[in-house]
Amino acid sequence: MRYPRCTSIVSLVCGLMLSATWAAQQPAQTEAQRAQEAAERARHERMPDTAGTGRFPALKEEPASLPEHVLYRPSNLDSLGNTKLGVYLFGNGACVDDGASSRLHLLEVASHGYLAIAPGRIRSGPGATQPARPAPSSQAAQLNVKSSYKDLLAAIDWAVAQNGDPKSPYYHRIDTTAVAASGYSCGGAQALRVAADPRVKTLVMMNSGLFKDGESAGIPEMDVRKAALQSLHTPTLYVIGGETDVAYANSKDDFRRIEHVPVVLANLLGVGHGGTYWDPNGGKAAQAVVAWLDWQLRGDANAARMFLGKDCGLCTDKAWSLEKKRID
Repeated sequence: MRYPRCTSIVSLVCGLMLSATWAAQQPAQTEAQRAQEAAERARHERMPDTAGTGRFPALKEEPASLPEHVLYRPSNLDSLGNTKLGVYLFGNGACVDDGASSRLHLLEVASHGYLAIAPGRIRSGPGATQPARPAPSSQAAQLNVKSSYKDLLAAIDWAVAQNGDPKSPYYHRIDTTAVAASGYSCGGAQALRVAADPRVKTLVMMNSGLFKDGESAGIPEMDVRKAALQSLHTPTLYVIGGETDVAYANSKDDFRRIEHVPVVLANLLGVGHGGTYWDPNGGKAAQAVVAWLDWQLRGDANAARMFLGKDCGLCTDKAWSLEKKRID
């Protein structure tokens, strides 16, 4: 059987997402492929941060009050006016501890009035405070995991505490009822664990899906049983990258199994497992996620039109293929 190969942009993440059987069947990388990956990493390193397209230009930082996390927020909190910050928890691809590894996506979300929080430090791109980790190896995938779903839970606790602290710059600026759990690839499995928390109001799975039971490739953070899908209590969005996305089959299987909560499978055709994280402002995937958050967390009727009805925004955009349950 021929398996789709990971693209060079995300081969580091792909190594963690493949099952042990799948990984064993992949041809060894050539010197040219390794060089191409190195060039891609270097290109990403050079890319500047972007402020996002929302009303609130965003920045990233490492808050002293939340160690080992990277926070994305509107740069001028006073500009928020009456807008309360929603919270977008984000598990990193490959469950690494580089909280800047999806920075363009997270800056875009933050620019629409959200606190986006990723585990780890700034290990790549502008403003790096720590050196990058060595490139992950699929031969010892469990050794590459440097973050935990517990980091996302800690971020919820922090946001609630900051909102109630008169000394905090976030005092009464956070809507603690508007919390989304999200994550890319391995980070999606972390987000799904966190989604059981009653404080979470929606789940966003980015290029991610649960392995069938017993096929987690020895990665504890991804060892989440399919039965966990039955514990979901919120509307759920899956964003995947077409049939060449290594998470495609798992996400489709998740969608098939979910019957009790509203769920959307948004398939961004042809982009693969790398999605649009390195497109300007996070690309089409980030746009869809912002619309979902605005609908689910703020009740925005205009944002809902991206998903509701047979003529919804994503339904009529040829870049996407959409499947829905309990939505319309």
